[in-house]
Parts: sequence; C-alpha cells; structure tokens
Amino acid sequence: MPSRRQFVGAFTAASYQRIQGANDRVGVGFIGYGLIGRQHVFDFKNQKDVNPAAMCETHQPRLEEGLKELGPQAKGYGDFRKMLESRDIDAVVVSTPDHWHALMTILACAAGKDVYVEKPLNLFIDEGKWMVAAARKFNRVVQVGTQQRSGRHYQKARDLMRQGYIGKIHSVRMSAYRNIMPGFGNYREAAPPSDLDYQMWLGPAPERPYHQMRSLYHFRWFWDYSGGQMTNLGAHSIDIVQWALGVRGPKSVSSTGGRLALTDDGETPDTQDALFDYPGFTAVWSHREAAAGRGAGPGGGFEFLGTKGSLIMGRAGFEIRPEMKIDPNNAVPQFRGHSSGGVNRSDVKPTPYIEAVQEKGSGEEQFDLHVRNFLDCIKSRQRPIADVQDGHQVTTACHLANLSLRLGGRRLVWDAEKEEITGDKEAAAMMRRPYRKPWDKVLEDLKLG
Repeated sequence: MPSRRQFVGAFTAASYQRIQGANDRVGVGFIGYGLIGRQHVFDFKNQKDVNPAAMCETHQPRLEEGLKELGPQAKGYGDFRKMLESRDIDAVVVSTPDHWHALMTILACAAGKDVYVEKPLNLFIDEGKWMVAAARKFNRVVQVGTQQRSGRHYQKARDLMRQGYIGKIHSVRMSAYRNIMPGFGNYREAAPPSDLDYQMWLGPAPERPYHQMRSLYHFRWFWDYSGGQMTNLGAHSIDIVQWALGVRGPKSVSSTGGRLALTDDGETPDTQDALFDYPGFTAVWSHREAAAGRGAGPGGGFEFLGTKGSLIMGRAGFEIRPEMKIDPNNAVPQFRGHSSGGVNRSDVKPTPYIEAVQEKGSGEEQFDLHVRNFLDCIKSRQRPIADVQDGHQVTTACHLANLSLRLGGRRLVWDAEKEEITGDKEAAAMMRRPYRKPWDKVLEDLKLG
C-alpha cells in the first residue's frame, strides 16, 4: 500500500488540465448518498453531458442503493481516495456530513478533479481558507451547493435591490421555525453496525464511541460534525444577503441561545438568535426547533427592509411591498380629547413610494441551473456562480455566530479583508480545530495549512 506522501504526490501529479469540448460527457463521482446526495444524483443524471461514473459511501446499503440508481456502468467505493484515482472521473459531488467537506474537496482538487460541494462549505473558519487555496493552486472549479443563487427570481430580486428599487436597505430579517419536540431521541453507546465503516465516517473528527445519533442524518446536532441550523439553513439566507448586497462579510457578530427545549442527545442550539453588523445595514437570524410560532409564515421568513419598500423572498418566489409616503409632521396620531397637536391619521392620504411586485420561482429549476452552471464552468474553466471563495465568506459569518454563542454571547469583531477575529484571542484560537490522525498530515503534505 502506498505511503501517505506517495498517495498525495500521485494526486498532485494527476492534476492534469482537461478542458473538454462542448459535446464531451463529464465523468462524475458522487460521495455520499443521503438526503441531499439523492437529490444531486437525480439532478446530475438529468444533464445529457454527464456520465454518472461512481458512487462512494461508508454505509453499504446506501452504496448499493446509489449504484442501482446510477446504472451498471458505475463503480462502487468505500474509500473516496480510491475513487479519486480513477481517470474516468472529471468531477466529484461531495454530499457528506459537514466535517468531511473540506478535506474531500482539497484532496479532489489535488487529484485534478473539479468539485461540487454541499453547503456549509466547512466545519471551521480556517478550513475555508485552505479550500480556497487548494482550488486556486490546482486550478479547479469548485461550486458550493447554495443553489438559490441560480434561481431566476433570486437574480431578479438582486438586480432590483442593487438598482435601488426598494430604497436604502438598512435591515434584513431571516428565520426558520418548526416544532420537533421532544427531539430525535436518546441512545446508549453501542458497537457500530457491521454495514457502516464508522472509522471512515468519522474521518478527521474526534474519536467518539458510536451511538445512533452520531451518524447518518443526525450528525447535524453535534459540534464535532456540524454547526447546527446556523450553518445549515442560516447559510442559505446569509449567502443571498452577502451576494445580493455585495459584501464580503460582517463587521461584527453576536449570538445567544442553546439547546433549551429539546430533550434528545443533541448539542447544537434548538434556539438561536444572531445579530450581524454589516457595512451600512444589520441582519438578524433566528431559528426555533421547538416552536413554529404564529404570523411568521410557513417555516419562518426572509425579508429585506428598504426605505421605499420591503422584499419578502423564498424559493417559491418574492414579493415587494411598498412603503407609504407620509409627511413626518402629520404622522403623530390624534386621540379623543386632544384639541391641538398633529393632524388626525384619518386625514392623511399616504401614497406608495413604488409599485408592488410579485415574481414566482421554482425550487426544482434552481437545482438544475446550479448543476448546469457547474458543468459549463468545467468546460470553460470560468469560476462558477457560487465559487469556493463565496462559500468561505458565507460560512465564516455562520461560524462567527456559533463561536459567539459558545463563548457566552459576546460580540466578535471581524476583519473581512484580513479574515481575522480582532481583539479576542480566545475566539481567534477557535478558528481552527485539530484533525484526527492520519488526516492531520494532509495539509502539510499539500503545503496548504
């Protein structure tokens, strides 16, 4: 078996440039066949210039299911490194738990493969820096799975906001609410199932005894593998904020909350509020796992607030509601018995600043267009609509919120240009986590970290 250094060296040597003709089929290997992995297999198979060449999974039943879906030409792997050695594969789709996103992307880039990696881009801030460095060093296309950017109505909404249609945008409100009480259950530690390669599933994460919550879908509720709903659902909303309003990141972030209501074995917050201070505007994220609430709309809401109107948006479309022009001097309400002062509101006839706008969207189309953009960029060697640098900046904002929460809610100051937490050594030290052996040497071998 080759040594670790020989393995990485072989990948580096394999970083050949293959700019394909417009009619060539792109060989795609899929890593992970869970909830979003199934979606990606479906979406990529819909593209006529894709050859679904391989599936990699640590869970044998999922591997078999994925191979059946891909077709008889596909090869199966339990170790993604073996899959990366194949010259039949031009690109990989990473649909694993979050703690694997960075290393798989980095090693795929070093192997000469382009990468479509699910959000959140990484598990901690410095991983994002390493991923950007790997994509640029090996000249790879890396598309992040923030599919909303490819939605036509999101693009139209962005254009309207940048043109100043709703005026000066000073505030953004984002939320996700549901009630899943009492949670996902409590389990005892046990031996891993015989059909799951638990050590490979853990990968660079800390060694932990297996129990049912620490695997497959429920990884999201543990800090070892994920940032909870902040980096899951929050990343989608913050991505649109930073993309639409053209900002690299917040100036500061503060967040509070915790696992306050659910009674399962999870760790990440079921209740979280985060305040992001951006240049020229503020943004607030809230999520609730134990209260769907009233009046917030299905699942929460996403709203840009401007001086001329507000834009409410989701995957199904957007709506612009105009603000009304009111003379501030006549905006003081009158009450019975008041004989002087402002004018009664009933005498004021406000007019709208702008016309109302409604636009429908399609969640399915967003996935298709995002995959199409990735495949086109593989051939043109252009950067995709959701480049790795964008994903890094978005995920960083989410991580800052989680770091603030875990540090008691204190405000963290962020230098978006230098990519540094300033004035807080304890928080700055948490921008990086150690990898478990032997994965701790990969960055050293590739001279990235």
